[in-house]
Amino acid sequence: MGQSPNTPGQPGPRRRSQRVLMQVPIRIWGNDAQGKKFEEETATLAINAHGALVMMQARLTSGSKVKLQHNLTREEQECHVAFLGPVRAGKAEVGLEFSDARPSFWRVAFPPEDWTPKHPEARTVTSTNSITQGKK
Repeated sequence: MGQSPNTPGQPGPRRRSQRVLMQVPIRIWGNDAQGKKFEEETATLAINAHGALVMMQARLTSGSKVKLQHNLTREEQECHVAFLGPVRAGKAEVGLEFSDARPSFWRVAFPPEDWTPKHPEARTVTSTNSITQGKK
């Protein structure tokens, strides 16, 4: 989750996969910035095929390694801190990136990089929804 999307007029690294705003209950544990063990229950703010963005009380350092558990499947994945964001209400935004590729970890299908609401497949979904709602 450490890469920024390209925006017009601001060339930069492309995000490797699309973000999906989705709350998934997770548990994170490891050592905090002071080297003390921590364990925290939280939920994702956004996910992608390479990691997640979360809000955490524990203070971490960039690059530190933690373990993340998907609470619904009980699968675990080692991650490293790829992004440290602002602190709000005592919790910091933390971008976690999987140490190994695990595109199926979240159990969702991510849209391709070039997908937009104007993509031809998006129009197909819209027309399908119209048909199911009795519109032609």
